[in-house]
Amino acid sequence: MEGTPFTGVGLGLRRPHLEAVARDGARGVPFWEICPENVLGEGGRHARCTRAILERDAALTHGLAISVGGFDPWDAAYLRDLGAFLTRTGTPWHSEHLCFTSVDGTCLHDLLPLPFTKDAARHTIGRVKELQARLPVPLVLENITYYAPLGAGEWDEAQFLTEVLEGADAGWLLDINNVYVNGLNFGFDPREWLARMPLHRVVQMHVAGHGRFGDLVIDTHGSPVIPEVAELMAWTLRRLGRRVPVLLERDNNLPELEELLTERASLQAVYDAAFTEEPAFHA
Repeated sequence: MEGTPFTGVGLGLRRPHLEAVARDGARGVPFWEICPENVLGEGGRHARCTRAILERDAALTHGLAISVGGFDPWDAAYLRDLGAFLTRTGTPWHSEHLCFTSVDGTCLHDLLPLPFTKDAARHTIGRVKELQARLPVPLVLENITYYAPLGAGEWDEAQFLTEVLEGADAGWLLDINNVYVNGLNFGFDPREWLARMPLHRVVQMHVAGHGRFGDLVIDTHGSPVIPEVAELMAWTLRRLGRRVPVLLERDNNLPELEELLTERASLQAVYDAAFTEEPAFHA
């Protein structure tokens, strides 16, 4: 997964902006990220705009519906269509969340944490390997936010995530905002947490906004990235010592395209500045 042309800060391709982006492009955006579930099987104007953008611009793919750590059997028809879409798109990898999203065929419409146990890790590693064998590009796993652990764990989140990434030999989509939010909710230092992790497996990063609701911090994707998260992004990039692509996620309270482009440009400046100093170490 090394040597791809993807670098800088990209944006998620969202429906309210499709027509403008298809018609005029978007100032400075180096790549888009698209959720295949929002495209497969769709027709009409939005699908035509999406196809036009994907034929012209570089794109990465990010899944929402595959229950990587669950027990439901794989949907063979969906994986067939997904594989064809990934090939057409030319994405160098496909990312999914390290979680479960369905039980007994019922979609839970949420990204739910796995128990941090040895059994859960073995189960998930096996599932990841099975899924990887069915996809035409490497599978990359993303760390999620969670708001309560799923039962008593044998490990903490960092140990569990490392075990799965190493055991499945998978790349890592490192969501910086998720680390920051979990740190606030569970009382750990994000930098110390990241220092424990296999940063050599990072191939992409996400950043986003969040909000506080009482004593709980929620990963909302509904506000600009705060300076502390942007600084954590830069801190991590320096330790990676390489320019992995970063995706600005904005899904709620979606601003007009020009405002979103301004947010992206501000993060791009932080991204570029991260490489003006010598990295503390190379992961």
